[in-house]
Amino acid sequence: MRLVHKYGGTSVGSLERIRATAQLIYADVQSGNEVAVVVSAMSGETNRLLTMAHDIDAAAPAREIDALVSTGEQVSAALLAIELNRLGIKSYSYNGRQAGFCTDASHARARIKDVKSEHLLAHMQAGEVPVVTGFQGADEQGNITTLGRGGSDTSAVALAIAVKADVCNIYTDVDGIYTTDPRIVPQAAKLESISYEEMLEFASLGAKVLQTRSVGLAMRFNMPIHLRSSFEDVAGTMVTGEDIAMERAEITGVAYNRDEAKVTIKGIPDQPGIAARILGPVADAGINVDVIVQNVSAQGFTDMTFTVPRNDYTETMALVQRLCADMKAEKVKGDDGVAKVSIIGVGMRSHAGVARKMFDVLSNENINIQMITTSEIKVTVVLDEKYVELAVRALHQAFDLDAAE
Repeated sequence: MRLVHKYGGTSVGSLERIRATAQLIYADVQSGNEVAVVVSAMSGETNRLLTMAHDIDAAAPAREIDALVSTGEQVSAALLAIELNRLGIKSYSYNGRQAGFCTDASHARARIKDVKSEHLLAHMQAGEVPVVTGFQGADEQGNITTLGRGGSDTSAVALAIAVKADVCNIYTDVDGIYTTDPRIVPQAAKLESISYEEMLEFASLGAKVLQTRSVGLAMRFNMPIHLRSSFEDVAGTMVTGEDIAMERAEITGVAYNRDEAKVTIKGIPDQPGIAARILGPVADAGINVDVIVQNVSAQGFTDMTFTVPRNDYTETMALVQRLCADMKAEKVKGDDGVAKVSIIGVGMRSHAGVARKMFDVLSNENINIQMITTSEIKVTVVLDEKYVELAVRALHQAFDLDAAE
């Protein structure tokens, strides 16, 4: 088989972990597989580099920040290649530019345009292991660029697509995707497989196991991802494009996100384009608006409520208050103590009454629903943050997701 391995920061966080990671690669090569590797920086290294830069200048140029933080992955790649060579496997470390990752010129949030992988494939076919720095590439002028936090996942999937790998193995410090957070529900079950669509929903709701961009890229090119642990030799979770709706129960899992805040604007003129006048400047400020509810007009006025990430709450409130003063809105209210809870599953396509069941469960627990949004495979409610754990446990049990004893 042709494989791409990706190792996160905890998997290369020390020389001991690098040696253990090299053994996993060694075993695959000895089994006759062709292997390429993508690595993150050692745990905490990117933050350490950023802290030093900001101690010098809080407004350091983005080009120099990218040049600085890219060095973290180069250390991991070189050390891993050294260990593989010591084990008798020819290995070569490559930074993003050397590996052929061509990106646009957007520093700190670059997009991959192409991966010129012929030389990496030649290594693999010769039984050698190229070790590539994740999270980075170069623009047309040769400037170092980075893909943003979690970008090594995207690097790995892009490389797997470029070399036509059979699977992209994402190694991390967890052993798969669970039906919900085991810290809240100890009975949560590990999923053998999950669809790209479901994984995208989990990732967008704060599950940090896989970067959303990497899942979207894998779905576009139908690249299977095997999410597994580098600490335990156990099967992980396969993320694939297989339509498993008929094989699944009503839902696959319960997700939540505490990083939420709510903004309500009351008494704004009900006119065409009013939503754009409010939400446009919010988007221009780089703030992501999620759940949106606009009430039916009464006497020429309407109310609007929407959610934003909690870290953007203060900025959003200040911006919206200025906008609404110009529009002579009645008032603006905010709440940074809300959270989202979602049920997710492709099985919703073949099961009726899922949303109603969710609402009944929450009602029975005396949990008030403040906002609702739905998609074909997800129902999300906004509620008071203090009810998150109760809601997750109740929904997990009601939809029969607890692992069998």
